[in-house]
Amino acid sequence: MSGTRRIFIGDIQGCREELEALLEKLRYDPASDQIEPVGDLVNRGPDSLGSLRILKSIGAGGVLGNHDLHLLHVGARVRPPRKETFQDVLRSGERDELLAWLAERPFYKRWADLHLVHGALHPRWKDPERALSGIDPLHPSAAAIFAVRTRYCDANGNAPPHDEPPPGPPYEPWHAFYDAEKHGGRTVVFGHWAAQGLFVRPHLRGLDSACVWGGKLSAWIAEEDRIVSVPARRAYASFD
Repeated sequence: MSGTRRIFIGDIQGCREELEALLEKLRYDPASDQIEPVGDLVNRGPDSLGSLRILKSIGAGGVLGNHDLHLLHVGARVRPPRKETFQDVLRSGERDELLAWLAERPFYKRWADLHLVHGALHPRWKDPERALSGIDPLHPSAAAIFAVRTRYCDANGNAPPHDEPPPGPPYEPWHAFYDAEKHGGRTVVFGHWAAQGLFVRPHLRGLDSACVWGGKLSAWIAEEDRIVSVPARRAYASFD
């Protein structure tokens, strides 16, 4: 469709009011815009149910994040609940419908000019689509876990035992090893790293601007190469 915009939205994490405000600021047009969240649609924020309802109703695309996986696992009783804020989804009469919709999100999407992944691309992956296709979110592969959880790694894709404090050599932010030329010049759109914040570099667009921590909810419009953000109403979670 002529004039279509691909709008990539950073980690929403149940911040429904901010999502609504961002869509309004974007002047979202369902006839011509495609919404592509970077994952972590739920948890820590106050309204995971409302966030999923909105995204499903507008036909959003996007990929799975680690918090989305956790919701699916708790919903399927694969993993016990902890101190989540997505119980509103699990108590809802729409539970099964929304969990099924969420489970249809892939771990990775590709366009001629872009990669979309929640956390990271492995430095050894020549074809991320092949590495991340057809994976059951209830039984994620090692590749899927890398894609949704990694922030630091070494040149071989080995992750450190911790991210905080930042590990020293040989570990670096995963995107230090991303070679755009080997990936057809594609830009990687990702989230998952609130501490890093909004990250705009050649061939890299990191969109987790820490909304649930009191920062902003941000979107990147690919066709305009433009960032649009709205402030969080408040901090819904703390690092303490």
